[in-house]
Amino acid sequence: MKNNRRLALYAFGHFLIDFSCAFLLYRFAFDAPGRSEILLVYNFCAFALQMPFGLLADRFGRCRVFAALGCAFTAAAWLFRWAPLPLSVSAGIGNALYHIGGGLDTLEQSGNRAGRLGIFVSPGAFGLFLGAILGKGDFPAITVPLLLLGCAVALLKFCGVTEPARLPSLQIKADGLLLGISFFLVVCLRSWTGFLLRFDWKSGVWAWIFVLCVVLGKTVGGLLYDRFGARITVTASLCAAAVLFLFSDDPLAGSAAVLCFNMTMPVTLRWAADLFPHAKGFSFGLLTFALFLGFLPAYFGLAVSVSGALYAVLSIVTLALMVPGFRKAGALSE
Repeated sequence: MKNNRRLALYAFGHFLIDFSCAFLLYRFAFDAPGRSEILLVYNFCAFALQMPFGLLADRFGRCRVFAALGCAFTAAAWLFRWAPLPLSVSAGIGNALYHIGGGLDTLEQSGNRAGRLGIFVSPGAFGLFLGAILGKGDFPAITVPLLLLGCAVALLKFCGVTEPARLPSLQIKADGLLLGISFFLVVCLRSWTGFLLRFDWKSGVWAWIFVLCVVLGKTVGGLLYDRFGARITVTASLCAAAVLFLFSDDPLAGSAAVLCFNMTMPVTLRWAADLFPHAKGFSFGLLTFALFLGFLPAYFGLAVSVSGALYAVLSIVTLALMVPGFRKAGALSE
């Protein structure tokens, strides 16, 4: 029961962190001079920095302290409302610290399962969506930094060393290295695909349904992994996504495709942690660095003609990259 309450707190904190970051960027940064550079700095701090922060969390073990610091840095970003660059740095660092702290603690509490990971990561998508909507309007959101500080205090009540302090081990066998590269490419591809997804129907109520499918996909994917294993979950979800994307001009089929496509997210997190059992924080950060790389083509304006057929092909390529992971990833690490 205690672990379930902790997971609920982490999931709520994840929503708050991503809501705050989206709200602050849309309200105070996106109309500022140098908007593109500010966005790049934020994404670098939020995603690329998770890898070194992950190594620090692996070394010192106090992952709940990292998560609480993430809440504090994100709350501090509200002090820089009229200085967009410091705002983006503070919010980005807060985002990175929280994801590493909460992600590592959730991994440590998950054993070899993925359901808890799905529950932890999924609220972030809704936080980003709602933060972007309210950030464009007149919503004051003055209570959000207080909620963040309250979340930090609640996390500190659970502070402790999840594992004894130790030097992280990044040793991995040759075949495990190939698997790691495959998982890394999967996340790069999934990130890039997320930026490509554009549908004429994604407005009004369908925009809400779309983001709920993203949220539910991540949650359901982890639970299905625990129930049916990797082979069935990954193959069924990505094949279904590929077929549904072919009919994604219809909002119902398109939303269902997005739900299925997102089911693999907790699976890749689980597999990467199995590859680095003594450096789970690093494994989490490695995949978020892949998210950052997937953002770069969109940032630099790489022109791609999007269509349901392209989304279907990307789903099948993702499946092909994940097939080698059907073997037990943890058995490949030292």
